[in-house]
Amino acid sequence: MNDVTRQIAHLVDWLGEFGKDSEGGVTRLLYTKEWIEAQKALEKQMQEDGLTTRYDEIGNLYGRLEGSRYQDETILTGSHVDTVKSGGKLDGAFGIVSGVLALRLLKEQYGQPLRNLEVVSFAEEEGSRFPYAFWGSKNFVGIAKKEEVLDIEDFDGVPFVQAMRDAGFNFRDESKPFRNDIKGFVEIHIEQGNVLENEGKDIGVVHSIVGQRRFTIEITGVANHAGTTPMGYRKDALVAASHMIQDITNKAIEYGDPLVATVGKIEVQPSIVNVVAGSALFTLDVRHTEKEVLVKFTTELTNIIKRIAGTSGVEAAIDMWMDEDPIPMDPQIVEAIEKQTKENGLNYKMMHSGAGHDSQIIAPVVPTAMIFVPSREGISHNPLEYTSPEQLAVGVQALMNSLYALAYSE
Repeated sequence: MNDVTRQIAHLVDWLGEFGKDSEGGVTRLLYTKEWIEAQKALEKQMQEDGLTTRYDEIGNLYGRLEGSRYQDETILTGSHVDTVKSGGKLDGAFGIVSGVLALRLLKEQYGQPLRNLEVVSFAEEEGSRFPYAFWGSKNFVGIAKKEEVLDIEDFDGVPFVQAMRDAGFNFRDESKPFRNDIKGFVEIHIEQGNVLENEGKDIGVVHSIVGQRRFTIEITGVANHAGTTPMGYRKDALVAASHMIQDITNKAIEYGDPLVATVGKIEVQPSIVNVVAGSALFTLDVRHTEKEVLVKFTTELTNIIKRIAGTSGVEAAIDMWMDEDPIPMDPQIVEAIEKQTKENGLNYKMMHSGAGHDSQIIAPVVPTAMIFVPSREGISHNPLEYTSPEQLAVGVQALMNSLYALAYSE
């Protein structure tokens, strides 16, 4: 095990102690005691590494290595410090500690950069404590609104505003403009899928984050006696829903990668063994890297639902409650990452992200790109989440190379 491997393994395990729970996972929710302890520990570590630290109003933590020449230009890296309930040690956390380590090693090897280098520990991304996600990065780019969280509470009834103020933070001054010094953001993250592992790749260079459309489809038929209602007279909501799900799935397979369509939940009423289903509800999650394809597919699935409803004698109500556009990464930063990865002989793959990340919030405002490292069996949001120390170290090297290209070169 080389020195970089030892250092990154130590930092991951060290940060994973803050919020370590009885289930073997990590529970570090926004503004909790565990969250505060983690941010303070990271602040101390950053200071020991010679970084200048500060918090913004809502609790994002920054560690800064000053540039020697272009002090009005900053290259940022980092990720989110919060976790899901009983999550793994790597999701979000790896992006922070790898950033801390990358700045440490760059400073040791090359001294002061030409541009400022900064690592951020975003306060929140997961939406695990309160019904609001990306609080950290949305505040960073100035799009979070106070009124969005004024009336929300956690699962114990603790108001968001109270939790924030008890942790020592407050609302951002919404009259302040966004920082104009940030010239690039590079987020390194575990893949949370199994593409890199299956293809034997060490690094993923992310060129885009998928767009998402989510639906709730409610089918209304007629509940009736299972024994006395002939098959031809039935208006069976569950059978109609099953045909819809099958046809939508077949259509998704026909489209092929990178389109994915997932039915994650089904509810049936009255859900009795000897009664024809009177109603059925199912959810649908559709993702693709291109907006036009996403729109085309979801238009087709709407037509599938309406056609089957018509032939089955049932009613279908379709509610699209999420419509997030795909987010392309910045071509120049992607190119810089790929160039450094290739020149340093790293085994990489150009790919998209099928999950959401802080980068999708930042990319519309700041030139942004992502780096992935493999996830064993694609497991994430789970105590079994794992990437080997050697693979983490390769990720740190890829991040260092990329930050060097962006901050140390003319």
